[in-house]
Amino acid sequence: MSFQVIDKLKTTASQMAQNSFLYDWSLSGKSPDRLIIKPVDLWTGDAKRGQSLLDAAGIAERTGPLWDASWWDPETADDLWTTHMHGFSWLRDLRALGGPLAKEQGRLMIENWIERYEHWNAKTWRSDITGRRIAMWIRHADFFCDENQLEFEEAFLTSIAKQATHLSNRITAKQGMQQLQATKGLMFAGIACENQKEWLEKAHTALSKYIEQNIDEDGGHKSRSPAIMLEVLEILIDIRTALKAGARHEPDTLNNTIENMSSVLRLFLHHDRKFALFHNTQEHESDEINAVLSAAGTRKNTKQSLEKTGFERLEIGRSLLIIDTGQAQDPFYDKQAHAAPLSFEFSYGKERIFSNCGTHPISAEWQDALRFTAAHNTACLDQRNACEIKKDGTFGRKVTQTTLHREETKDAALIVASHNGYAPLNGITHTRKLYLGDEGHDLRGEERFTSAFMLIKPIEIAVRFHLHPDVTISSIKEGEEMLLRIPGGIGWRFVRSDGVLELEDSLYLGTGIEPRKTKQIVIYGQMHGDHAAVKWALKREE
Repeated sequence: MSFQVIDKLKTTASQMAQNSFLYDWSLSGKSPDRLIIKPVDLWTGDAKRGQSLLDAAGIAERTGPLWDASWWDPETADDLWTTHMHGFSWLRDLRALGGPLAKEQGRLMIENWIERYEHWNAKTWRSDITGRRIAMWIRHADFFCDENQLEFEEAFLTSIAKQATHLSNRITAKQGMQQLQATKGLMFAGIACENQKEWLEKAHTALSKYIEQNIDEDGGHKSRSPAIMLEVLEILIDIRTALKAGARHEPDTLNNTIENMSSVLRLFLHHDRKFALFHNTQEHESDEINAVLSAAGTRKNTKQSLEKTGFERLEIGRSLLIIDTGQAQDPFYDKQAHAAPLSFEFSYGKERIFSNCGTHPISAEWQDALRFTAAHNTACLDQRNACEIKKDGTFGRKVTQTTLHREETKDAALIVASHNGYAPLNGITHTRKLYLGDEGHDLRGEERFTSAFMLIKPIEIAVRFHLHPDVTISSIKEGEEMLLRIPGGIGWRFVRSDGVLELEDSLYLGTGIEPRKTKQIVIYGQMHGDHAAVKWALKREE
């Protein structure tokens, strides 16, 4: 019997037990008389989103909403909707909107949720959602709680205690983000409610376990995703803020992890202060990223090399290279990972030139398609992914071995890296050399393919360079060279030594939900013997 089947049976048995009258009764205990600590919410809400929420519910006066099942659980609800609505992250939007209407509607919505979801529910009481909800309720209690609403306050505190007891029972049963969000919720409840030493102890244990299992020695996250790293760092900062508010001990591992992760996060930022597009990550707003880094409160320099996590950053003059040099993610995190070993992004000043295609914030179909190797600035063999993406989204064949060599002087830098993703298919190892010099105006690359044995048939090679949509490009010298121009007017010339040079359509999903049209440069070639090589260069025009 497989581990997946065993886990599914355990989960089913656990849910059956939790869905019983006895389990629900076991969650009922003494409720706190009040919240002794209410940690501040460091993150700013959006008043426009707050008003949109009231408008969507048809609320124009203080009459209270008609919160029926179609609102909390509509037929079109996906996981994003469920997490957002039942996690109550929109409370900060209502608070940003302000005023008596937003305040009262926040209270009425909580009151309605408590009435409707008083008992354990597999969807709405999921560990991570419950953790989010508890933390949001506690942080914003001073906004929507009214001293004259004694009946509501009693139901509110009873519900927090009940939900926290459930988290205390389940805190170590989940992995990854579910565990961390649950840990935050239990930590907040343990700090805000009197005499809850057991909740705090379990939360501390779960926090240590999460950091040990998910954070690499260099401060990177096992997911290798900048977007997930940002979310994790935000949660860790929230936990530290709550501990400070309650005058509780802050573990050294927590502070060290926040310091290291903030340094790691900066590695992924282009000079526009937004993310490079690796592993299910969009650009994100620079204000959001800056807020998290500022709240981290560390001044540690940006890391240039993450040998364990597998990324390198090269900066010469105004030019910047960010390169994925790592192995494939562990099984738990590979469902959202991209099959893109040795992919890179290149920018000059605040202008992106070569950029991976990105991802979609909500569409699973787009997310799946953009995981393919061909959606990245790297080499693809025989139109196959460098990591096999199975039907369930996990990796089958994947990159298990990499090499890395880095040389730097004041004026130039060289990265030589390799991966074995294709080796199980055809014995081929891909080695990429990237050189950056001449004050960042000279980027050169060499793609080398070596096979452990003679090939039975030729292997098709495609080396792709996706352009940011703000870059204009034209083919010159009868298609033998490409001329690129960035918005500031600076020109760049792309040349190659071997293969056939083509200009093809591409798309960009670095922001929003609508793909933008762009172009990609592709070098096509074939490998006949035990080795092949393609050289290319991008140089700034004088």
